[in-house]
Amino acid sequence: MLGMLTMLAVILILAVTGLSRAYRAQQQGLGARWYNRGLADLSAKHFDAAVTDFRAALLYSRDDFAYQLNLAEALIGQGHWAQAYAYLVNLWDREPDNGVVNLELARIKAQRGENDDAIRYYNNAVYAVWPRDQEGRRRDARLELIELLLRTHATAQAQGQLIALAERVGQDPAQQEHIGELFLRADDSEHALASFTTSLKTDRHNAEALAGAGRAAFELGRYRLAERYLEAAIAANPNDTASAEHLKTAQLVLRMDPFQRQVSAARRNRIVVDAFTTAGERLKTCSMPPVNSADAGPKASLSDEWARLKPQVTEHGLRRNPDLVDIAMDLVFRIERETSIVCGTPTGTDLALLMISKLHEEVR
Repeated sequence: MLGMLTMLAVILILAVTGLSRAYRAQQQGLGARWYNRGLADLSAKHFDAAVTDFRAALLYSRDDFAYQLNLAEALIGQGHWAQAYAYLVNLWDREPDNGVVNLELARIKAQRGENDDAIRYYNNAVYAVWPRDQEGRRRDARLELIELLLRTHATAQAQGQLIALAERVGQDPAQQEHIGELFLRADDSEHALASFTTSLKTDRHNAEALAGAGRAAFELGRYRLAERYLEAAIAANPNDTASAEHLKTAQLVLRMDPFQRQVSAARRNRIVVDAFTTAGERLKTCSMPPVNSADAGPKASLSDEWARLKPQVTEHGLRRNPDLVDIAMDLVFRIERETSIVCGTPTGTDLALLMISKLHEEVR
């Protein structure tokens, strides 16, 4: 009798265990079915339906990490940031090195304007472990981090992230072009030019990359190189008015710089006379503040200096006294720099002279 009862108990235990396993398998199957429906709705951006699907899936598996994560992403799609954040914080406690969790937390923090936390989560996402089929999301995280750093004027950090990104994308022309634009926004024209030229290796007629390379070379003061790129950019896209303006200024700089090599003495003198006249006209249109002060005493104004030097700055006068070239251009450069401070950035020939002054200010 005892043996029979023992066998019956064993049979009942095995039966209950089997039924329990079958029940759990059924629950898991139902959860997986709702989860797959949720993935399809999430992919189609049907966020309301996706939220319903993932909530149904969680009824059958409340602690499933993937179910909760995708529910959080669907809630973000609905704009329910607070609910999504509650799920994501709990998931981060479980897996603090999860790339998706860190990326979504960074986006929420950025949306709230909590930039320091957003930067921290973005950095976590950039250096997190990502599945091979999701490496593109690591790049997205770095790009979003760069955009945030640029918006908050953290240009040095943005430059560092851009350098790392440029190395990772290799020779991809579209991505190198995009990185070049970001380098320009980060005030790093040297690396911008390198990215644009890398992009042009694959497609040398790409109008945007040509324009970007021209702009970068222009900012670096390499006006001959800028002229070449900008001419090609306009040939590829005649409606590119920004490149046309930069090209016009670059050509004026090349034509009006008296200190270029291989410029004859006669041409140099004509350039100096024209530049001196242009600076005088700039003074007439820009009202400069008085220069007298109690501490410094009387000091000649730029207008007085220009008027006193004017009779000597002629082609004949410059031939007789070549040292006047440096004296006249020094005054021209001071006029253009100081009037730009008082009256704003000039245009046309005055802008070209201002660019030339910056080009030579270290040398002079």
